[in-house]
Amino acid sequence: MDALWLLPAAGYLLGSIPFGYLIVRFSTGADVRSAGSGNIGATNVNRVAGKAAGIATLALDVAKGYFAVWLAGRVTGGNIGWMAITGMAAVIGHLFPLWLRFRGGKGVATAVGAFVPLCWMAVGAAAIVWVVVVSISRYVSLGSVVAAAALPLCMYFLYVPGTPHAPPLSVSVSTALVAILIIVKHRANIERLLAGTESRLKF
Repeated sequence: MDALWLLPAAGYLLGSIPFGYLIVRFSTGADVRSAGSGNIGATNVNRVAGKAAGIATLALDVAKGYFAVWLAGRVTGGNIGWMAITGMAAVIGHLFPLWLRFRGGKGVATAVGAFVPLCWMAVGAAAIVWVVVVSISRYVSLGSVVAAAALPLCMYFLYVPGTPHAPPLSVSVSTALVAILIIVKHRANIERLLAGTESRLKF
């Protein structure tokens, strides 16, 4: 049993791989943290290094979250508790990567990858919330914050749809903690939203 605690550690290390930073560094030689918003996520990578780099970052950030949970499932025979804890660790790794002195991204893409194996319907519902909010407001950050806040509720009601069964406590706690962390990482965006200085998405 003690050896299973290596799974969250592995999840953290997987999540902490700074794909956005690496892609920009190898493609342009620049430090993505010194340009644009300073974030290592796909949105800022797109601004600094172009659309292809942004798409690659998005795909890899999603993939590392998914792979961490998939690995935990394989090792434990599908134990949902260890999968949820490992997924949370992967998101924490992205938010606070060891390799970049704990200055990471905002965790949305990695959270998507981590929670899809746990309940893809909850992630899909949160994604719909994101699309609706961004379509109306044209603020990507607002959509991310609202979708993150909605994810725990989506997970609770859609974990076993049509039944009164709530998700295991490990899933509920992991989802709630990840949502809180994502919202906290968006605090600068929230401040700009309140000040009316946040950049809008241009269609």
